Amino acid sequence: MKRLLITGAAGNLGKILREGLKGYADILRLSDIADMGPAGPGEEVVTCDLSDRAAVDELTKDCDGIIHLGGISIEAAFDDLLQANFLGTYNLYEGARNNGKPRILFASSNHAIGFHKRTTKLDDTSELRPDSLYGVTKCYGEALASYYYDKFDVETVSLRIGSCFEKPRDRRMLSTWMSPRDFISLMKAVFDAPMTGHLVMYGVSNNRTKWWNNDHADFIGWQPQDNSDIFRDEIEAAFPAEDRHDPAVIYQGGGFAAKGHFED
Repeated sequence: MKRLLITGAAGNLGKILREGLKGYADILRLSDIADMGPAGPGEEVVTCDLSDRAAVDELTKDCDGIIHLGGISIEAAFDDLLQANFLGTYNLYEGARNNGKPRILFASSNHAIGFHKRTTKLDDTSELRPDSLYGVTKCYGEALASYYYDKFDVETVSLRIGSCFEKPRDRRMLSTWMSPRDFISLMKAVFDAPMTGHLVMYGVSNNRTKWWNNDHADFIGWQPQDNSDIFRDEIEAAFPAEDRHDPAVIYQGGGFAAKGHFED
């Protein structure tokens, strides 16, 4: 791969991939509206507002693959999400369509299915049940990815990311955690695969307790290596037992599902 674009490169996940994918492509093109620091060897740093269609069209030129992490990654006002997540994602797909149709990794979220109960095991066929306006934007992004594959043959892996940090930060993350190492290896598997079509996957490590099934995606050859159980004793000692009557515990989306409507 000659050039791999990463949008949202200033964020947590972008920083993980900036370090972890060094040398995977000849050039990492890093983009955000926030400060990303200077470009290092094998890097291009491009400030770009995803709501600017012309700028995004330039951003996506000469790219062999795109990791789309850009946008607002928390619950927010609808008008803000409209620009960053709805319009920004549309502009990204239009840019890809106009510039060689590179494969895209779309950073979806577990919040697209957050109103499923924890007692339900999900796969790619499970009903979308967003737990927030933010989750709604991820449902939209997945639908857009499906449309651009069926209509224009732009391949996408829509990755419903759980919680990607060095270690879990609470009891819920013992089930949703994806290690940075597994995240990096998944990115390589996505772009190394001969084909993906529009594939919906869950971004989660090989945890003993998890709510999501990726058996349908075995053809890309990704096998997560890490397991949150190495942190279980530490996390359970630091956080009280969960109340099974709490909506944040009943539903997979946790606190996103338990909170009221953001606009109220």
